[in-house]
Amino acid sequence: MEKLIVAARDKNYEIAIKTGLSKELPAIFKEKYFGKRLAIVTDSNVYPLYGKEFLEKLKKEGFEVELIVFQAGEQSKNLSTLESIYTKLADSAFTRSDAIVAFGGGVVGDMAGLAAATFLRGLGYIQIPTTLLAMVDSSIGGKVAVDMPQGKNLIGAFYQPDAVFTDPKFLETLSGSQFSNGMAELLKHGFIRDADLYNVLVSGDFNRNDLKHKMDELIYNSCLIKRDVVEEDEFDNGVRQVLNFGHTIGHAIERVQNYSGLSHGEAVSIGMALITEMTEKMELTRKGETEKIKLALKKYGLPVKLPSLNTNDLVKAIALDKKNRSGKFTIAYIEEIGSGKLIDMNLTELEGKIHEILKDHIEAP
Repeated sequence: MEKLIVAARDKNYEIAIKTGLSKELPAIFKEKYFGKRLAIVTDSNVYPLYGKEFLEKLKKEGFEVELIVFQAGEQSKNLSTLESIYTKLADSAFTRSDAIVAFGGGVVGDMAGLAAATFLRGLGYIQIPTTLLAMVDSSIGGKVAVDMPQGKNLIGAFYQPDAVFTDPKFLETLSGSQFSNGMAELLKHGFIRDADLYNVLVSGDFNRNDLKHKMDELIYNSCLIKRDVVEEDEFDNGVRQVLNFGHTIGHAIERVQNYSGLSHGEAVSIGMALITEMTEKMELTRKGETEKIKLALKKYGLPVKLPSLNTNDLVKAIALDKKNRSGKFTIAYIEEIGSGKLIDMNLTELEGKIHEILKDHIEAP
């Protein structure tokens, strides 16, 4: 079993990674959390696959468990769903000594985490990520949030979990598109911090089955990168913003498509390609790196061209992004593969440079 300790301001917590770990969780929970009432928050995809069996095993171990299931998808990541979680917790008389278990992908983790951060001013919560994207990114670092019509993750908090239990075996039931969705974030970590990880991911012919035997190690290395960045800047005021590589444009794409078009990973993939094209033209990025990034993303079935959409709407959505600080943006980019950097740009300058490259970047209908 691979283990990492994340040292946050208010507590330290462990990330445990092992294929088959989920079979051990009922016993682990009995050892670590017995006496707590548990609210299992999951979605309509995960519950029939894994949640029902996990719930029954916890009950057999003597836990009192409340189940909260919502409709799977980014469209559920909103205040209405959050209110339904609050209602179930209140109706079940949860106390601050009880805990919430996020059992699912990134949306489940965000919803459960924000509920834990705010209900009774703070409950404990445990992450059991079931998607690759959640395993390498959203389950780590304590960012929890919901979307609004005006933008992504506009209402949220920094709230660290008590533990993260990662079982790569869950990935066996991921669709190809969802697997690629997570690979965008795994590749991102190589782009910004680890050229060796990038080289492993781009070497040879891509075969998902080949990666299956490497997933524990790949997830560990990716989590290690994010752990180190988060420990250096837990509250996202400095170097942690390098993790936003591709996200400024990616989030804007999601917003323009009303969170019902490209997935998060697909949108971020396009964002990384477009931003690198922009910074290479600005001579901030070494010549040729854009093509390397595009080839790596394409290798995992990820898009690098914008779908047909209104570019003015895209630029407007960028202006509404939470990274806009009094008209200035901190843009994450790469100097070269493995070396992520930050640059401040005002909105007018950013809009102009994005417009310069959008005309060549939009995919033909």
